[in-house]
Parts: sequence; C-alpha cells; structure tokens
Amino acid sequence: MASLSFINRDYDWRGQLPGIMKRAAVRTTIMAVIALVALVGLAYAAGSAHAGDPTGATVGGIADVTAATAGAPTLTEVAQDLGHLKIGTNLFFVIMGVALIFFMQAGFMLVETGFCRAKNAAHVAMTNFIVFAIGALAYWAVGFALQFGGIGGLAALGNSTSVLDGVLKIGSWGVLGTKGFFLGGSTYDVGVYGFFLFQMVFMDTAATIVTGAMAERWKFSAFVPMGVFMAMVVYPVYGMWVWGGGWLAQLGTLAGLGHGVLDFAGSSVVHAVGGFSALAGALVIGPRLGKFKADGTPVAIPGHHIPMAILGTIILVFGWMGFNGMSTLAVGDLRFTVIIVNTMLAGSAGCMTAMFTVWKLWGKPDPSMSANGMLAGLVAITAPCAFVNPVGAVIIGAIAGVLVVGSVIFWERVCKIDDPVGAISVHGVNGLWGMIALGLFADGTYGDGFNGVKGAVTGLFYGGGAGQLTAQLIASVVVAAWAFGLFYIFFTIQKKTTGLRSSEADELAGLDSTEMGVLAYPDFSGATAQGGSSLAEAPTGTGM
Repeated sequence: MASLSFINRDYDWRGQLPGIMKRAAVRTTIMAVIALVALVGLAYAAGSAHAGDPTGATVGGIADVTAATAGAPTLTEVAQDLGHLKIGTNLFFVIMGVALIFFMQAGFMLVETGFCRAKNAAHVAMTNFIVFAIGALAYWAVGFALQFGGIGGLAALGNSTSVLDGVLKIGSWGVLGTKGFFLGGSTYDVGVYGFFLFQMVFMDTAATIVTGAMAERWKFSAFVPMGVFMAMVVYPVYGMWVWGGGWLAQLGTLAGLGHGVLDFAGSSVVHAVGGFSALAGALVIGPRLGKFKADGTPVAIPGHHIPMAILGTIILVFGWMGFNGMSTLAVGDLRFTVIIVNTMLAGSAGCMTAMFTVWKLWGKPDPSMSANGMLAGLVAITAPCAFVNPVGAVIIGAIAGVLVVGSVIFWERVCKIDDPVGAISVHGVNGLWGMIALGLFADGTYGDGFNGVKGAVTGLFYGGGAGQLTAQLIASVVVAAWAFGLFYIFFTIQKKTTGLRSSEADELAGLDSTEMGVLAYPDFSGATAQGGSSLAEAPTGTGM
C-alpha cells in the first residue's frame, strides 16, 4: 500500500488517461491504414495480368536496332549496331579492369603500412595515396603520349584507324611516342580514353612499389618529385619499348627473336620497373636507424599490424584478376579465363613454397613472408599468364616463392640494403623471373600475330627454340639497368641538393607527427606528439 500511495501522490495517472488513450487510438488508426494499403497492393499484384516481362525473354529485338526505318534495319545497320555493342562491351570490360586495378592501391597501402611501425603509419599511407594523384596528372600530361603515342590501332576499343600514330624512330627502331600529350587534339576519342585509364592504373602500380622500399625514413617533400619522374619518364619510356611498339617489341620482326619481347600484363613494365627503382632508392637513402648492428648484423624491425598486411594481400589478389585477366582488352578474347586461373594458381604456389621455406629455415610459418610469397607468385606469372598452361603456372609460382625468400636474405644480409616490405625481392627479382619464365614455359597455344609475328608463342621447353628466351633475357637486362640507373642518378641528385632523408630526430620520433602533423593511432597507450624511439621498437634478433 505504501507504493500505491506514492504513485497516487506524485503522479496523477487518472488525469493522464484520456491523453494516453487518444494517442493510442491515433497510432492504431495509422497502422490499420498502412496494413490496408499493403493488403490491397498485394492483392492487386497477385491478381492482375503480367503486362511486363518478368523473365526478360522478350527484352531486346529488332525494334531496338538503330535504323533509319524503325523495326526494319538493313544488314549494314544490323552490323553497325552489333559492332557498336561489341566495342561498348569491350570498353566496359576494360573499365571494370580499371576499377579492380585501382582498388589494388588500397591493397598496397595496407601491406606497406602493416609491415611498417605504428609511428609511421599515416606517412606510409599518405605516400601510397598521393602517389596516384601525382602520377595520374603527370601521366596524362606527358607519360601516356611517350608510351603509346605511336602504338597504332586499338581495334578492340574501336579505333582501328588509330589516331595514336606518332612515333620517334632511330632507323627502323621505335624509341618514343609523340602523340597524345594532355589527351588533346585527335586523341580526344572514347577508345583512347578508355585505354588511357587502363594504362594509368598500371603506371600507378609501378610508382607505389618504390614507397615501400624507402618507407620510414623518406622526406615527403622528396617523395613527391619521384612520382612525377616515374610517371613522365622512367615508366613510360621502357613501357613504350615493350608495349608501345618500340625496339624491344620489334626484336621479333627485325631481329628474328621469337615474337620480340613479350610481357602480357607487366612483370617487367610494371613490377621490375618499380622494383629496381626501389632498389636504387633504398641504396641511396640508406637503412633505417637501428636496422644493422655495428658488425653489419641485421636487426628485426617488426611491422605493427600483420592482419592489416594480410588483408592488403587479399585485396591485391582480388585486383590481380583484373590486372592480368583484363589485359586482353576484349571480353571476346576468352583466353582471360585461362589467364585468371594461371594467376590464382601461381600466387597460391608462391605462397605455399615461401611458407614452407621459412618454416624449414626458422621453425615458424612466418605470415609476412607467406604474404610476400603469394605476391611474388603473382608478379612472376604476370608476364607469361596468357602463354602458359596451369602446370607451368604452378611451377613458375612455386619457384617465385622460394626465390623471394632467398632474395630478401641476399639484399638484407649480404648487400646490407634495408627494404621494410620486401618490394625489391617481390617486384624486382620476380619481375625478371616472370620474363624469363615466359621464354621457357610458353606452350604454343596462344599469341598468334603478337608483335606482328605469325604463329603462337612457344618457349624453349615446348620446342620453340631459344629465340623467345633470348628476347626475354635482353628485356630483363634492359629494364634492370634502365630503372635502377635513372633512379640512382635521380635520388643521388636529390640527396645532394634538396635532401632525401628525414632527420635523425624526426625518424626517431616518427614521421606521422613530424612530417604529417597527425598520429595514425592517437588513442594508443603511450602515444604522444613525438611518438617514441625507433630503437626501442627495433629489438635485436635474427628474423627478417
């Protein structure tokens, strides 16, 4: 009775009852109206005749063919409409490839950031982000024209009488493209623009490889010019020699070396260019503080977020289906199914052999090296993916997985080069292996007419002789010398003029606070405006 007295005293529920009942009645009425409308709609939908086409069986017909007389197209009009549809489908196929390859930028960012320390996470992420914006503009202005200005026809994308017909030659050998600067003039063309987008995201992949090898001690102000130089000079010039009809591609027609240099999706053009540019940068900038003891023994500097790096690897595998598969540029070239299968198998084989190799060497199946093994397999299969069968793909990937482990050990322990993410080994060394593998494992089932040479591409192991392998070896030497040489000069000039490396104090504090002005993880326990000592985050050990 005490509680009831309290209610009666402090809350006049009897006085509130009319209002409560009124609101309840309004809500009930609204719900009843909604239910009635829904029931009427359902009854109408169930009982009315189907005026539409719920199965799509009658969608599209002769009336949808563009014709002067609707519903009565001529044969020429039918053919023209079919051709338009074919090119439109190819362009959509290519643009889907652009989306997949661009998403790889997120994968690279996660891999590189995860393999580096927390105090530099925002800086590493920023370099991976901004390099695309820098590269896109520089490639649009200059790089695309130098690379593809003289490529000739793009029949799959609707430009069979190509407007990209400007090429600088020395004798009969193509050296540079000369048409398409700023995508202006006659290159204002839907096919050229679709092709530009596809090639732009390839270029960006090469540029972002460098950021990993130089991470955690690179001044942001020095990083920006690198993106411009890569997109305007280093990447497009070598790319022209292989993909733009240049002298390496002509080794078949002019020197009788197989089909000339072949690189279906970029083991050399993209990955080796990026990898050997990264080698030059890592060599010139020097190792991180605390990376090597006084006697040269390497010290493990663990990455701060291995799950992040693994997620990045998974994203890269996803994007690689577009990277390799859609390099056919035509949905009607059904070889893309073989290409994607080969890509997945090689990446898987590389992952497994790298994992078992480090497991044998150090007693643990190291996650970071397993991830790099998968990436190494993907890099290695990128050149030969269209020309080999699945058995060849597995062998190529398996060798890549072992090769990446040995390469990381070599660069770090023998050459004393500090590469925080293994970019040199994954992209540079295995980019060369992919080129050589094409000359060995091409099975003679694809590639008729490539680079103007009749017959399918056949490697040494399938009776094709040494011609194709010789062309691939020449390209391997050229790309390593070109990318390393130009960037070694470039970074050396930077180092002696504007500066290349962050100060020792900034490196110790962390580049997030000193270069970016923000911390990637401000809420972490112990995070301060100045971060912490890198030496405290670099325990001595024998791991990589």
